[in-house]
Amino acid sequence: MSTDWKVSGTYFEACSCEAPCPCNFLGPPTEGECKVVLAWHIDHGRYEGIDLSGLNVAMFGYAPGHMQHAKWSVALYTDERASAEKANALARIFSGQDGGHLGALGPFIGTVLGVKAAAIEYAAEGRKRSMSIAGVADASVEAIEGQGGRVAEVHNAPFTVVPDVPLVASRASRMRYDDYGFKVDISGRNGYYSPFTYQG
Repeated sequence: MSTDWKVSGTYFEACSCEAPCPCNFLGPPTEGECKVVLAWHIDHGRYEGIDLSGLNVAMFGYAPGHMQHAKWSVALYTDERASAEKANALARIFSGQDGGHLGALGPFIGTVLGVKAAAIEYAAEGRKRSMSIAGVADASVEAIEGQGGRVAEVHNAPFTVVPDVPLVASRASRMRYDDYGFKVDISGRNGYYSPFTYQG
């Protein structure tokens, strides 16, 4: 029996590839592997009768080669403000267990490093996005300006974590991650942000 759920809000990511990330266009990562930090802020969300509005979720992903061929390792972080019931709902949605677009990405995952509650901060201000996972990660991106002073956008990317909306091409001023044996501390690489809606 399918579960009724829907979440929407804003998301961003920062990764180790040069901008724009070739993985979104079915190419190999810039340096042969891709490390990515993603964060979502849920403006409106429900899972059956459970209200998920206002909560944050984050993820770290590592692909040791071409994202279409190499199995990923991922770690999921749920908002520590969530009750056990809400944390379980977040974990099921964002791990893809209950279908939707994230469920379609499930076959690419080879290893789940872990799922844990954490203090996750998320901020969206103008053309900037930032996040932190206490003691684990922080990342910030800013939109790349296109012609006419408008943000540069990627429409209908072949491979993306958020379908059906333009991705704002961005550059990461910082991406730091330290957990599960992975250590990353880089700047000036790829980023994207956009609204998102997932449902199952």
